[in-house]
Amino acid sequence: MTAPRSGTSFSVHDIPFSTYGSWFDISPVVAENTYAEDLHLVSHQTGMHAVLRLIPLNPATGERVDTRIEAKPDLLSWISTAGRIDLAYETPDTVRLRGHGLGLGIAAAEQALTPFSGTYFYREPQTEAHVFTSYETGRRYRITLLSGVLAEATGAQALGAADRGVAIGTDGDGHWEIAVEEYETARRPYAPSTSFDGIVEAAQTAFTAFTDDVAPWRSTGTSAAELAAYVVWSATVRPAGFLTRPAVLMSKHWMDKVWSWDHCFNALALAPGHPGLAWDQFFLPFDHQDESGALPDSITHSEILHNFVKPPIHGWAFGHLRRRLPTPLTRSQLTDAYARLSHWTDFWLTARRAPGAVLPHYQHGNDSGWDNATTFDPERVVVTADLAAFLILQLRELAELAAELGLEADAHRWARTAGTIQAATFAELWTGERFATRAADGTDTWTSASLLDLMPIVLGEYLPDDISALLAGRIQSHLTPHGLATEQPASPHYLSDGYWRGPVWAPSTVLIEDGLRRAGHHRLADDISARFRALCEVSGFAENFDALTGTGLRDRAYTWTASSYLLLAEAHERRRAESARRAGV
Repeated sequence: MTAPRSGTSFSVHDIPFSTYGSWFDISPVVAENTYAEDLHLVSHQTGMHAVLRLIPLNPATGERVDTRIEAKPDLLSWISTAGRIDLAYETPDTVRLRGHGLGLGIAAAEQALTPFSGTYFYREPQTEAHVFTSYETGRRYRITLLSGVLAEATGAQALGAADRGVAIGTDGDGHWEIAVEEYETARRPYAPSTSFDGIVEAAQTAFTAFTDDVAPWRSTGTSAAELAAYVVWSATVRPAGFLTRPAVLMSKHWMDKVWSWDHCFNALALAPGHPGLAWDQFFLPFDHQDESGALPDSITHSEILHNFVKPPIHGWAFGHLRRRLPTPLTRSQLTDAYARLSHWTDFWLTARRAPGAVLPHYQHGNDSGWDNATTFDPERVVVTADLAAFLILQLRELAELAAELGLEADAHRWARTAGTIQAATFAELWTGERFATRAADGTDTWTSASLLDLMPIVLGEYLPDDISALLAGRIQSHLTPHGLATEQPASPHYLSDGYWRGPVWAPSTVLIEDGLRRAGHHRLADDISARFRALCEVSGFAENFDALTGTGLRDRAYTWTASSYLLLAEAHERRRAESARRAGV
Protein backbone atom coordinates (compact mmCIF):
# COMPACT_ATOMS: atom_id res chain seq x y z
CA MET A 1 0.00 0.00 0.00
CA THR A 2 1.22 3.47 -0.89
CA ALA A 3 1.83 5.89 1.97
CA PRO A 4 -0.35 9.03 2.24
CA ARG A 5 0.61 12.04 0.17
CA SER A 6 2.02 15.06 1.92
CA GLY A 7 -0.02 18.24 2.37
CA THR A 8 -2.38 20.01 4.72
CA SER A 9 -3.67 17.88 7.56
CA PHE A 10 -6.56 18.52 9.94
CA SER A 11 -8.56 16.99 12.76
CA VAL A 12 -11.84 15.37 11.74
CA HIS A 13 -13.20 16.43 15.12
CA ASP A 14 -13.03 19.99 13.78
CA ILE A 15 -13.39 19.63 10.01
CA PRO A 16 -15.31 16.81 8.29
CA PHE A 17 -13.63 14.79 5.56
CA SER A 18 -15.47 15.29 2.29
CA THR A 19 -15.03 16.39 -1.30
CA TYR A 20 -16.31 18.99 -3.72
CA GLY A 21 -19.86 18.18 -4.81
CA SER A 22 -20.64 15.50 -2.24
CA TRP A 23 -23.70 15.56 -0.02
CA PHE A 24 -22.08 13.39 2.63
CA ASP A 25 -18.96 13.51 4.79
CA ILE A 26 -17.01 11.23 7.10
CA SER A 27 -16.91 12.58 10.63
CA PRO A 28 -17.46 11.77 14.31
CA VAL A 29 -19.83 14.77 14.50
CA VAL A 30 -23.28 13.18 14.19
CA ALA A 31 -25.51 16.03 15.42
CA GLU A 32 -25.20 19.51 16.90
CA ASN A 33 -22.36 19.41 19.44
CA THR A 34 -22.55 15.60 19.45
CA TYR A 35 -19.38 13.55 18.89
CA ALA A 36 -19.49 9.78 18.42
CA GLU A 37 -16.69 7.38 19.32
CA ASP A 38 -16.37 6.20 15.72
CA LEU A 39 -16.39 8.00 12.41
CA HIS A 40 -19.71 7.97 10.57
CA LEU A 41 -20.93 8.53 7.06
CA VAL A 42 -23.08 11.63 7.62
CA SER A 43 -25.47 12.76 4.89
CA HIS A 44 -26.87 16.28 4.48
CA GLN A 45 -29.77 15.39 2.22
CA THR A 46 -33.07 16.23 3.97
CA GLY A 47 -31.06 17.42 6.96
CA MET A 48 -27.98 16.23 8.84
CA HIS A 49 -28.20 12.48 9.40
CA ALA A 50 -25.59 10.00 10.58
CA VAL A 51 -26.29 6.92 8.44
CA LEU A 52 -23.42 4.45 8.78
CA ARG A 53 -20.96 3.80 11.58
CA LEU A 54 -17.44 2.86 10.45
CA ILE A 55 -15.64 0.62 12.96
CA PRO A 56 -11.99 -0.53 12.67
CA LEU A 57 -11.81 -4.21 13.67
CA ASN A 58 -9.30 -6.86 14.59
CA PRO A 59 -9.75 -9.22 11.61
CA ALA A 60 -9.00 -12.27 13.75
CA THR A 61 -11.43 -11.55 16.60
CA GLY A 62 -13.90 -9.09 15.10
CA GLU A 63 -13.40 -6.77 18.07
CA ARG A 64 -13.09 -3.00 17.77
CA VAL A 65 -9.54 -1.63 17.55
CA ASP A 66 -8.41 1.77 18.78
CA THR A 67 -6.80 3.77 15.97
CA ARG A 68 -5.29 7.15 15.28
CA ILE A 69 -7.15 9.19 12.64
CA GLU A 70 -5.21 11.14 10.06
CA ALA A 71 -6.96 13.39 7.54
CA LYS A 72 -5.66 15.26 4.51
CA PRO A 73 -7.70 16.72 1.64
CA ASP A 74 -7.22 13.61 -0.50
CA LEU A 75 -7.09 10.79 2.08
CA LEU A 76 -8.58 9.75 5.41
CA SER A 77 -6.81 7.02 7.39
CA TRP A 78 -7.32 4.91 10.50
CA ILE A 79 -3.89 3.82 11.75
CA SER A 80 -2.79 1.36 14.44
CA THR A 81 0.27 -0.77 15.11
CA ALA A 82 -1.56 -3.69 13.49
CA GLY A 83 -2.34 -1.95 10.20
CA ARG A 84 -4.37 0.78 8.56
CA ILE A 85 -7.56 1.63 6.70
CA ASP A 86 -7.67 4.32 4.01
CA LEU A 87 -10.69 6.11 2.54
CA ALA A 88 -10.84 8.39 -0.51
CA TYR A 89 -13.61 9.88 -2.66
CA GLU A 90 -13.80 8.37 -6.13
CA THR A 91 -16.74 10.59 -7.07
CA PRO A 92 -18.96 12.91 -5.04
CA ASP A 93 -21.32 10.00 -4.24
CA THR A 94 -18.81 7.15 -3.96
CA VAL A 95 -15.95 6.42 -1.59
CA ARG A 96 -13.44 3.63 -1.81
CA LEU A 97 -11.91 2.05 1.27
CA ARG A 98 -9.02 -0.35 1.58
CA GLY A 99 -7.37 -2.01 4.53
CA HIS A 100 -4.25 -3.89 5.51
CA GLY A 101 -3.97 -5.69 8.82
CA LEU A 102 -7.28 -4.25 10.04
CA GLY A 103 -10.86 -5.20 9.22
CA LEU A 104 -13.83 -2.86 9.03
CA GLY A 105 -17.34 -2.99 10.38
CA ILE A 106 -20.04 -0.95 8.65
CA ALA A 107 -23.22 -0.71 10.72
CA ALA A 108 -26.44 1.27 10.67
CA ALA A 109 -25.98 4.28 12.94
CA GLU A 110 -29.26 3.54 14.72
CA GLN A 111 -30.71 0.16 15.66
CA ALA A 112 -34.36 1.16 15.59
CA LEU A 113 -36.37 0.76 12.40
CA THR A 114 -39.98 1.98 12.31
CA PRO A 115 -42.42 2.58 9.43
CA PHE A 116 -41.17 6.18 9.36
CA SER A 117 -37.55 6.18 10.55
CA GLY A 118 -34.37 4.20 10.68
CA THR A 119 -32.32 2.15 8.24
CA TYR A 120 -33.34 -1.07 6.52
CA PHE A 121 -30.65 -3.51 5.36
CA TYR A 122 -30.61 -6.23 2.74
CA ARG A 123 -28.44 -8.14 0.28
CA GLU A 124 -28.97 -7.13 -3.34
CA PRO A 125 -29.36 -10.44 -5.29
CA GLN A 126 -28.32 -9.13 -8.69
CA THR A 127 -25.00 -7.67 -7.48
CA GLU A 128 -24.30 -9.60 -4.25
CA ALA A 129 -23.70 -6.20 -2.66
CA HIS A 130 -25.28 -5.15 0.62
CA VAL A 131 -27.53 -2.10 0.79
CA PHE A 132 -28.72 0.17 3.58
CA THR A 133 -31.80 2.33 2.90
CA SER A 134 -32.35 5.37 5.10
CA TYR A 135 -35.74 6.89 5.90
CA GLU A 136 -34.01 10.06 7.12
CA THR A 137 -32.10 10.81 3.93
CA GLY A 138 -34.34 8.97 1.47
CA ARG A 139 -31.21 7.47 -0.10
CA ARG A 140 -29.52 4.08 -0.42
CA TYR A 141 -25.99 3.14 0.58
CA ARG A 142 -24.48 0.16 -1.23
CA ILE A 143 -21.41 -1.74 -0.04
CA THR A 144 -19.57 -3.63 -2.78
CA LEU A 145 -16.72 -5.98 -1.90
CA LEU A 146 -13.80 -5.63 -4.34
CA SER A 147 -11.24 -7.79 -2.54
CA GLY A 148 -10.92 -9.49 0.83
CA VAL A 149 -13.74 -11.40 2.46
CA LEU A 150 -17.18 -10.65 3.82
CA ALA A 151 -16.57 -11.89 7.34
CA GLU A 152 -20.12 -11.33 8.57
CA ALA A 153 -23.47 -9.83 7.59
CA THR A 154 -25.96 -9.15 10.36
CA GLY A 155 -29.59 -8.11 10.34
CA ALA A 156 -30.36 -8.47 6.64
CA GLN A 157 -34.13 -7.96 6.11
CA ALA A 158 -34.62 -7.53 9.87
CA LEU A 159 -37.50 -5.38 11.08
CA GLY A 160 -37.79 -3.43 14.30
CA ALA A 161 -34.76 -2.99 16.53
CA ALA A 162 -31.72 -4.94 15.35
CA ASP A 163 -28.02 -4.76 14.66
CA ARG A 164 -27.53 -4.29 10.93
CA GLY A 165 -24.29 -4.31 9.03
CA VAL A 166 -21.32 -6.08 7.55
CA ALA A 167 -17.80 -6.91 8.68
CA ILE A 168 -15.02 -6.88 6.10
CA GLY A 169 -12.07 -9.22 6.67
CA THR A 170 -8.66 -9.54 5.07
CA ASP A 171 -7.58 -11.94 2.33
CA GLY A 172 -4.54 -14.19 2.53
CA ASP A 173 -2.23 -11.21 2.11
CA GLY A 174 -4.01 -9.22 4.83
CA HIS A 175 -5.74 -6.84 2.39
CA TRP A 176 -9.30 -5.87 1.42
CA GLU A 177 -11.05 -3.17 -0.57
CA ILE A 178 -14.67 -2.01 -0.89
CA ALA A 179 -16.77 0.76 -2.46
CA VAL A 180 -19.58 2.63 -0.68
CA GLU A 181 -22.11 4.50 -2.84
CA GLU A 182 -24.92 6.93 -1.99
CA TYR A 183 -27.69 6.94 -4.60
CA GLU A 184 -31.44 7.12 -5.02
CA THR A 185 -33.32 4.03 -6.24
CA ALA A 186 -31.15 1.87 -8.46
CA ARG A 187 -27.91 1.91 -10.38
CA ARG A 188 -25.74 -0.51 -12.28
CA PRO A 189 -23.38 -2.78 -10.37
CA TYR A 190 -20.34 -0.92 -9.14
CA ALA A 191 -17.25 -1.26 -11.34
CA PRO A 192 -13.92 0.38 -10.38
CA SER A 193 -12.86 3.19 -12.68
CA THR A 194 -9.26 3.26 -11.47
CA SER A 195 -6.97 2.00 -8.74
CA PHE A 196 -7.18 3.29 -5.19
CA ASP A 197 -3.90 5.15 -5.64
CA GLY A 198 -5.30 6.66 -8.83
CA ILE A 199 -8.31 7.92 -6.89
CA VAL A 200 -6.09 9.56 -4.27
CA GLU A 201 -3.98 11.17 -6.96
CA ALA A 202 -7.05 12.53 -8.76
CA ALA A 203 -8.42 13.93 -5.48
CA GLN A 204 -5.13 15.63 -4.72
CA THR A 205 -4.98 17.09 -8.22
CA ALA A 206 -8.53 18.43 -7.98
CA PHE A 207 -7.96 20.02 -4.60
CA THR A 208 -4.62 21.52 -5.58
CA ALA A 209 -6.18 23.05 -8.70
CA PHE A 210 -8.97 24.58 -6.63
CA THR A 211 -6.50 25.99 -4.11
CA ASP A 212 -4.31 27.40 -6.85
CA ASP A 213 -7.38 29.08 -8.31
CA VAL A 214 -8.70 30.68 -5.11
CA ALA A 215 -5.38 31.39 -3.35
CA PRO A 216 -2.60 31.78 -5.93
CA TRP A 217 -1.17 34.56 -3.76
CA ARG A 218 -0.58 32.34 -0.71
CA SER A 219 2.81 32.40 0.99
CA THR A 220 4.49 31.34 4.20
CA GLY A 221 2.86 34.41 5.73
CA THR A 222 -0.63 33.03 5.06
CA SER A 223 -0.19 29.60 6.59
CA ALA A 224 -3.90 28.77 6.82
CA ALA A 225 -4.77 29.52 3.19
CA GLU A 226 -4.70 25.91 2.01
CA LEU A 227 -6.82 24.70 4.90
CA ALA A 228 -9.27 27.57 4.32
CA ALA A 229 -9.55 26.49 0.69
CA TYR A 230 -10.22 22.91 1.83
CA VAL A 231 -13.03 24.01 4.15
CA VAL A 232 -14.74 25.81 1.25
CA TRP A 233 -13.97 23.10 -1.35
CA SER A 234 -15.17 20.22 0.82
CA ALA A 235 -18.38 22.02 1.87
CA THR A 236 -19.50 22.57 -1.73
CA VAL A 237 -22.40 20.38 -2.87
CA ARG A 238 -23.90 19.60 -6.26
CA PRO A 239 -27.33 21.05 -7.16
CA ALA A 240 -30.05 19.06 -5.42
CA GLY A 241 -33.37 19.73 -3.73
CA PHE A 242 -33.98 23.45 -3.22
CA LEU A 243 -30.35 24.27 -3.95
CA THR A 244 -30.63 24.76 -7.70
CA ARG A 245 -26.98 25.69 -8.21
CA PRO A 246 -23.67 24.35 -6.89
CA ALA A 247 -23.71 25.58 -3.31
CA VAL A 248 -21.13 26.20 -0.63
CA LEU A 249 -22.89 25.17 2.58
CA MET A 250 -21.90 27.06 5.67
CA SER A 251 -20.65 23.73 7.00
CA LYS A 252 -20.91 19.99 6.60
CA HIS A 253 -21.52 19.83 10.30
CA TRP A 254 -24.93 20.89 11.65
CA MET A 255 -24.87 24.38 10.08
CA ASP A 256 -25.49 22.76 6.70
CA LYS A 257 -27.47 25.59 5.10
CA VAL A 258 -27.02 28.70 2.99
CA TRP A 259 -28.11 31.80 4.91
CA SER A 260 -28.96 34.94 2.98
CA TRP A 261 -25.93 36.95 3.98
CA ASP A 262 -23.33 34.26 4.70
CA HIS A 263 -23.30 33.42 0.98
CA CYS A 264 -21.92 36.86 0.09
CA PHE A 265 -18.57 36.21 1.77
CA ASN A 266 -18.13 32.89 0.00
CA ALA A 267 -18.96 34.53 -3.32
CA LEU A 268 -16.35 37.25 -2.77
CA ALA A 269 -13.60 34.80 -1.83
CA LEU A 270 -14.30 32.64 -4.89
CA ALA A 271 -14.69 35.46 -7.43
CA PRO A 272 -11.16 35.81 -8.88
CA GLY A 273 -10.45 32.10 -9.26
CA HIS A 274 -13.89 30.54 -9.65
CA PRO A 275 -16.12 33.26 -11.12
CA GLY A 276 -18.92 30.89 -12.14
CA LEU A 277 -19.14 29.34 -8.69
CA ALA A 278 -18.96 32.81 -7.13
CA TRP A 279 -21.85 34.01 -9.30
CA ASP A 280 -23.89 30.99 -8.23
CA GLN A 281 -23.16 31.66 -4.55
CA PHE A 282 -24.30 35.25 -4.80
CA PHE A 283 -27.57 34.40 -6.54
CA LEU A 284 -28.59 31.25 -4.64
CA PRO A 285 -30.97 33.09 -2.25
CA PHE A 286 -32.33 35.20 -5.10
CA ASP A 287 -33.60 31.99 -6.74
CA HIS A 288 -36.14 31.92 -3.90
CA GLN A 289 -36.98 35.63 -3.67
CA ASP A 290 -40.67 35.97 -2.84
CA GLU A 291 -43.33 38.29 -4.30
CA SER A 292 -42.54 41.05 -1.80
CA GLY A 293 -38.89 41.03 -2.87
CA ALA A 294 -37.69 39.42 0.37
CA LEU A 295 -34.95 36.83 0.40
CA PRO A 296 -35.42 33.71 2.51
CA ASP A 297 -33.65 33.48 5.82
CA SER A 298 -31.98 30.24 4.74
CA ILE A 299 -32.04 27.44 2.19
CA THR A 300 -30.90 23.86 2.41
CA HIS A 301 -31.54 20.62 0.57
CA SER A 302 -35.14 20.17 1.70
CA GLU A 303 -36.11 23.38 3.49
CA ILE A 304 -36.60 27.07 2.75
CA LEU A 305 -37.25 29.32 5.73
CA HIS A 306 -39.00 32.67 5.34
CA ASN A 307 -39.71 33.37 9.01
CA PHE A 308 -36.89 35.92 9.11
CA VAL A 309 -34.76 37.73 6.54
CA LYS A 310 -31.14 38.83 6.60
CA PRO A 311 -29.62 42.33 6.28
CA PRO A 312 -29.32 43.96 2.84
CA ILE A 313 -25.56 43.70 2.51
CA HIS A 314 -26.01 42.57 -1.09
CA GLY A 315 -25.40 45.94 -2.70
CA TRP A 316 -22.12 46.22 -0.80
CA ALA A 317 -21.26 42.65 -1.77
CA PHE A 318 -22.23 43.04 -5.43
CA GLY A 319 -20.01 46.08 -5.85
CA HIS A 320 -17.04 44.15 -4.46
CA LEU A 321 -17.98 41.07 -6.49
CA ARG A 322 -17.88 43.03 -9.76
CA ARG A 323 -14.46 44.42 -8.93
CA ARG A 324 -13.09 40.98 -8.05
CA LEU A 325 -14.39 39.05 -11.06
CA PRO A 326 -11.69 38.44 -13.70
CA THR A 327 -13.91 39.55 -16.61
CA PRO A 328 -16.67 42.17 -16.83
CA LEU A 329 -20.26 41.04 -16.43
CA THR A 330 -22.41 40.95 -19.53
CA ARG A 331 -25.32 43.31 -20.00
CA SER A 332 -27.67 40.38 -19.43
CA GLN A 333 -26.00 39.59 -16.10
CA LEU A 334 -26.11 43.25 -15.05
CA THR A 335 -29.77 43.47 -15.99
CA ASP A 336 -30.58 40.34 -13.99
CA ALA A 337 -28.65 41.58 -10.97
CA TYR A 338 -30.30 44.98 -11.18
CA ALA A 339 -33.79 43.50 -11.24
CA ARG A 340 -33.16 41.25 -8.25
CA LEU A 341 -31.39 43.87 -6.16
CA SER A 342 -34.14 46.38 -6.99
CA HIS A 343 -36.82 43.98 -5.81
CA TRP A 344 -34.87 43.23 -2.61
CA THR A 345 -34.42 46.95 -1.94
CA ASP A 346 -38.11 47.66 -2.55
CA PHE A 347 -38.92 45.12 0.17
CA TRP A 348 -37.08 47.27 2.73
CA LEU A 349 -38.62 50.50 1.42
CA THR A 350 -42.19 49.18 1.51
CA ALA A 351 -42.72 46.17 3.78
CA ARG A 352 -40.21 47.37 6.36
CA ARG A 353 -41.06 51.07 6.71
CA ALA A 354 -43.76 52.09 9.17
CA PRO A 355 -46.34 54.61 7.88
CA GLY A 356 -44.65 57.98 7.46
CA ALA A 357 -41.20 56.58 8.34
CA VAL A 358 -38.11 57.21 6.28
CA LEU A 359 -35.94 54.55 7.90
CA PRO A 360 -36.70 50.81 7.67
CA HIS A 361 -36.78 48.47 10.64
CA TYR A 362 -35.87 44.98 11.73
CA GLN A 363 -38.55 42.77 13.29
CA HIS A 364 -36.11 40.64 15.28
CA GLY A 365 -32.39 40.38 15.90
CA ASN A 366 -32.34 37.43 13.50
CA ASP A 367 -33.15 39.83 10.64
CA SER A 368 -29.85 41.59 11.28
CA GLY A 369 -27.81 38.39 11.35
CA TRP A 370 -26.76 39.38 14.91
CA ASP A 371 -29.49 37.26 16.49
CA ASN A 372 -29.10 38.04 20.20
CA ALA A 373 -26.98 41.20 20.14
CA THR A 374 -27.62 43.49 23.10
CA THR A 375 -28.86 46.15 20.68
CA PHE A 376 -32.13 44.18 20.68
CA ASP A 377 -32.48 43.75 24.45
CA PRO A 378 -35.01 46.56 25.06
CA GLU A 379 -37.12 45.73 21.98
CA ARG A 380 -36.87 43.62 18.85
CA VAL A 381 -38.89 45.63 16.28
CA VAL A 382 -36.41 48.45 15.90
CA VAL A 383 -34.82 51.02 13.62
CA THR A 384 -31.04 50.63 13.63
CA ALA A 385 -28.18 52.50 12.01
CA ASP A 386 -26.54 49.36 10.63
CA LEU A 387 -29.65 48.56 8.58
CA ALA A 388 -29.82 52.11 7.27
CA ALA A 389 -26.12 52.03 6.35
CA PHE A 390 -26.42 48.76 4.42
CA LEU A 391 -29.47 50.06 2.59
CA ILE A 392 -27.69 53.30 1.68
CA LEU A 393 -24.84 51.32 0.12
CA GLN A 394 -27.31 49.13 -1.74
CA LEU A 395 -29.18 52.16 -3.07
CA ARG A 396 -25.93 53.73 -4.26
CA GLU A 397 -24.97 50.51 -6.01
CA LEU A 398 -28.38 50.43 -7.70
CA ALA A 399 -27.94 54.03 -8.83
CA GLU A 400 -24.64 53.12 -10.48
CA LEU A 401 -26.11 50.00 -12.08
CA ALA A 402 -29.11 51.94 -13.40
CA ALA A 403 -26.87 54.59 -14.93
CA GLU A 404 -24.71 51.91 -16.55
CA LEU A 405 -27.82 50.31 -18.04
CA GLY A 406 -29.09 53.66 -19.36
CA LEU A 407 -31.94 53.90 -16.84
CA GLU A 408 -31.38 57.53 -15.95
CA ALA A 409 -34.68 58.09 -14.16
CA ASP A 410 -34.05 55.05 -11.97
CA ALA A 411 -30.51 56.18 -11.30
CA HIS A 412 -31.71 59.56 -10.04
CA ARG A 413 -34.45 57.94 -7.96
CA TRP A 414 -32.08 55.51 -6.23
CA ALA A 415 -29.50 58.22 -5.58
CA ARG A 416 -32.14 60.54 -4.19
CA THR A 417 -33.49 57.84 -1.89
CA ALA A 418 -29.97 57.04 -0.66
CA GLY A 419 -29.48 60.71 0.22
CA THR A 420 -32.83 60.89 2.00
CA ILE A 421 -32.11 57.80 4.11
CA GLN A 422 -28.61 58.96 4.96
CA ALA A 423 -29.92 62.35 6.08
CA ALA A 424 -32.62 60.68 8.20
CA THR A 425 -30.07 58.30 9.75
CA PHE A 426 -28.03 61.20 11.08
CA ALA A 427 -31.07 63.28 12.00
CA GLU A 428 -32.91 60.50 13.84
CA LEU A 429 -30.20 58.19 15.21
CA TRP A 430 -26.97 60.18 15.64
CA THR A 431 -26.64 61.50 19.21
CA GLY A 432 -23.61 63.66 18.55
CA GLU A 433 -21.27 60.96 19.84
CA ARG A 434 -22.73 57.66 18.59
CA PHE A 435 -25.65 56.02 16.81
CA ALA A 436 -28.70 55.01 18.82
CA THR A 437 -31.44 52.47 18.19
CA ARG A 438 -35.12 53.44 18.15
CA ALA A 439 -38.34 51.54 18.59
CA ALA A 440 -40.03 51.20 15.21
CA ASP A 441 -43.41 52.25 16.55
CA GLY A 442 -42.30 54.89 19.03
CA THR A 443 -39.73 57.51 19.93
CA ASP A 444 -37.76 55.71 22.65
CA THR A 445 -34.07 55.35 21.83
CA TRP A 446 -31.16 53.54 23.47
CA THR A 447 -27.56 52.58 22.96
CA SER A 448 -25.70 49.40 23.80
CA ALA A 449 -22.18 48.00 24.11
CA SER A 450 -22.72 45.90 20.98
CA LEU A 451 -20.38 46.23 18.03
CA LEU A 452 -23.54 46.29 15.90
CA ASP A 453 -24.10 49.91 16.96
CA LEU A 454 -20.81 50.78 15.24
CA MET A 455 -21.55 49.00 11.97
CA PRO A 456 -22.36 52.28 10.13
CA ILE A 457 -18.59 52.48 9.61
CA VAL A 458 -19.39 50.41 6.49
CA LEU A 459 -20.42 53.71 4.89
CA GLY A 460 -16.71 54.39 4.63
CA GLU A 461 -16.06 57.31 2.28
CA TYR A 462 -19.66 58.50 2.67
CA LEU A 463 -19.15 59.33 6.36
CA PRO A 464 -18.07 62.78 7.54
CA ASP A 465 -14.51 62.62 8.89
CA ASP A 466 -15.49 63.56 12.44
CA ILE A 467 -18.14 60.84 12.64
CA SER A 468 -15.90 58.14 11.16
CA ALA A 469 -13.20 59.12 13.68
CA LEU A 470 -15.63 58.72 16.58
CA LEU A 471 -16.79 55.35 15.25
CA ALA A 472 -13.19 54.20 14.76
CA GLY A 473 -12.38 55.12 18.36
CA ARG A 474 -15.29 53.10 19.68
CA ILE A 475 -14.38 50.18 17.41
CA GLN A 476 -10.89 50.27 18.92
CA SER A 477 -12.45 49.64 22.34
CA HIS A 478 -13.83 46.31 21.06
CA LEU A 479 -10.42 45.10 19.89
CA THR A 480 -8.97 42.20 21.87
CA PRO A 481 -5.74 40.30 21.11
CA HIS A 482 -7.86 38.03 18.88
CA GLY A 483 -10.02 40.55 17.07
CA LEU A 484 -13.24 42.48 17.40
CA ALA A 485 -15.44 41.37 20.29
CA THR A 486 -19.10 41.71 19.33
CA GLU A 487 -19.86 42.97 22.84
CA GLN A 488 -17.39 45.13 24.72
CA PRO A 489 -15.56 42.81 27.14
CA ALA A 490 -16.18 45.26 29.99
CA SER A 491 -19.92 45.12 29.42
CA PRO A 492 -22.01 43.38 32.11
CA HIS A 493 -23.73 41.54 29.25
CA TYR A 494 -20.50 40.12 27.80
CA LEU A 495 -20.53 36.32 27.45
CA SER A 496 -17.46 34.40 26.30
CA ASP A 497 -19.65 31.93 24.37
CA GLY A 498 -22.61 34.25 23.99
CA TYR A 499 -23.04 34.07 20.21
CA TRP A 500 -23.31 37.78 19.25
CA ARG A 501 -22.79 38.95 22.85
CA GLY A 502 -19.01 38.74 22.89
CA PRO A 503 -17.32 36.31 20.47
CA VAL A 504 -15.33 37.36 17.42
CA TRP A 505 -17.14 36.72 14.12
CA ALA A 506 -15.84 36.75 10.57
CA PRO A 507 -18.55 38.84 8.79
CA SER A 508 -18.43 41.72 11.26
CA THR A 509 -14.65 41.69 10.97
CA VAL A 510 -14.67 41.87 7.16
CA LEU A 511 -17.39 44.52 6.97
CA ILE A 512 -15.78 46.78 9.58
CA GLU A 513 -12.27 46.31 8.18
CA ASP A 514 -13.53 47.34 4.75
CA GLY A 515 -15.43 50.36 6.08
CA LEU A 516 -12.46 51.57 8.11
CA ARG A 517 -10.16 51.24 5.13
CA ARG A 518 -12.53 53.14 2.83
CA ALA A 519 -12.87 55.84 5.51
CA GLY A 520 -9.09 56.24 5.65
CA HIS A 521 -8.39 54.45 8.96
CA HIS A 522 -5.80 52.14 7.43
CA ARG A 523 -3.73 51.48 10.54
CA LEU A 524 -6.71 50.24 12.54
CA ALA A 525 -7.96 48.22 9.55
CA ASP A 526 -4.51 46.61 9.23
CA ASP A 527 -4.50 45.75 12.92
CA ILE A 528 -7.96 44.16 12.78
CA SER A 529 -7.00 42.16 9.71
CA ALA A 530 -3.77 40.93 11.27
CA ARG A 531 -5.43 39.81 14.49
CA PHE A 532 -8.20 37.94 12.71
CA ARG A 533 -5.77 36.22 10.35
CA ALA A 534 -3.59 35.15 13.27
CA LEU A 535 -6.69 33.89 15.08
CA CYS A 536 -7.63 31.64 12.16
CA GLU A 537 -4.06 30.43 11.74
CA VAL A 538 -4.07 29.22 15.34
CA SER A 539 -7.72 28.29 15.97
CA GLY A 540 -9.04 27.32 12.55
CA PHE A 541 -12.31 28.33 10.98
CA ALA A 542 -14.92 28.06 13.69
CA GLU A 543 -18.33 29.69 13.51
CA ASN A 544 -17.06 32.22 16.07
CA PHE A 545 -14.28 32.57 18.64
CA ASP A 546 -13.86 33.43 22.30
CA ALA A 547 -12.68 37.04 22.08
CA LEU A 548 -10.39 36.76 25.11
CA THR A 549 -8.83 33.30 24.60
CA GLY A 550 -9.17 32.80 20.85
CA THR A 551 -10.78 29.38 21.31
CA GLY A 552 -12.99 28.26 18.41
CA LEU A 553 -16.66 27.98 19.33
CA ARG A 554 -19.79 26.27 18.00
CA ASP A 555 -19.54 24.75 14.52
CA ARG A 556 -15.81 24.32 13.90
CA ALA A 557 -15.77 24.17 10.08
CA TYR A 558 -17.56 27.32 8.91
CA THR A 559 -17.08 28.42 5.33
CA TRP A 560 -17.75 32.14 5.77
CA THR A 561 -14.94 32.17 8.33
CA ALA A 562 -12.62 30.42 5.86
CA SER A 563 -13.68 32.75 3.06
CA SER A 564 -13.19 35.80 5.24
CA TYR A 565 -9.68 34.63 6.04
CA LEU A 566 -9.00 34.19 2.32
CA LEU A 567 -10.30 37.70 1.59
CA LEU A 568 -8.21 39.35 4.30
CA ALA A 569 -5.11 37.27 3.58
CA GLU A 570 -5.27 38.01 -0.15
CA ALA A 571 -5.64 41.75 0.47
CA HIS A 572 -2.74 41.67 2.93
CA GLU A 573 -0.51 39.82 0.47
CA ARG A 574 -1.33 42.27 -2.30
CA ARG A 575 -0.63 45.27 -0.06
CA ARG A 576 2.65 43.68 0.99
CA ALA A 577 3.63 43.04 -2.62
CA GLU A 578 2.73 46.59 -3.61
CA SER A 579 4.81 48.00 -0.74
CA ALA A 580 7.76 45.88 -1.84
CA ARG A 581 7.33 47.03 -5.44
CA ARG A 582 7.29 50.68 -4.41
CA ALA A 583 10.36 50.13 -2.27
CA GLY A 584 12.11 48.53 -5.22
CA VAL A 585 12.54 45.20 -3.41
